[in-house]
Amino acid sequence: MEEVYAVFKGFLDPLFIVFVLILISFLLFLLNCKKKNSALILLLSIVLIYGASIAPVANYLCYCLEKDYIKNQTAGSKNIDAIVVLGCGTKDIHALKTTFNSGIESLRVLHAVVVYNQTGTRFFVCVGKGAGKVSEAQAMARLAESLGVPKEKIRIEPNSKNTSENASEVNKMFGDKKINIGLVTSAFHMKRSEREFKKYFTNVVPLPAHYLYSSPGKNVVIRYMPQSEELYKTSLALKEIAGQLWYRLK
Repeated sequence: MEEVYAVFKGFLDPLFIVFVLILISFLLFLLNCKKKNSALILLLSIVLIYGASIAPVANYLCYCLEKDYIKNQTAGSKNIDAIVVLGCGTKDIHALKTTFNSGIESLRVLHAVVVYNQTGTRFFVCVGKGAGKVSEAQAMARLAESLGVPKEKIRIEPNSKNTSENASEVNKMFGDKKINIGLVTSAFHMKRSEREFKKYFTNVVPLPAHYLYSSPGKNVVIRYMPQSEELYKTSLALKEIAGQLWYRLK
């Protein structure tokens, strides 16, 4: 019964409804149009939307980015000197009292606080400017403090706008380049972040906060139905892949 309910909810996903309507439009277009090129372009668009929004494709892309960290969430964290939490370019931070929701930044901070409680590290560094009136670093610092991290241990870097700048600005905070950095970011973003921080610091310990990849569900029907959540995961994965390629070119 639960399987049927899961499929029913899948039918109500806005993306699935839109996909069905587009597919019907294509069939009607094909019946009434003699322009094969136009029909081919529409068909390719449908295939692209479908592929990007099903679980097998989204999961594969996420696995490629996260595979090195799936079994490593807090390994090596006992000897770290500074926890560094990266923001993710959020655009919806307007005031400290209205931040935080259930976004990616909060997941990163929560994980960083867990590691802090386990290690009692000397520094808790919040990094990132974001696009709101209040920097991500300030908002993350406030959340960390509310969760028990002492204010005197928190350092804020509110100016960096991307991963490369994150590493460069944190580098300016510490004269000792052999300090053990516990790097907290999303697993899909970790490989690029780790590479940038290792340009400046000898010892960087990856502490992935959360994962996009998930074990395949038992419900095969749902896995091959276009879903908004899977399209979102594909979008994040493709942006990160593009980011990695760009950084390598630089």
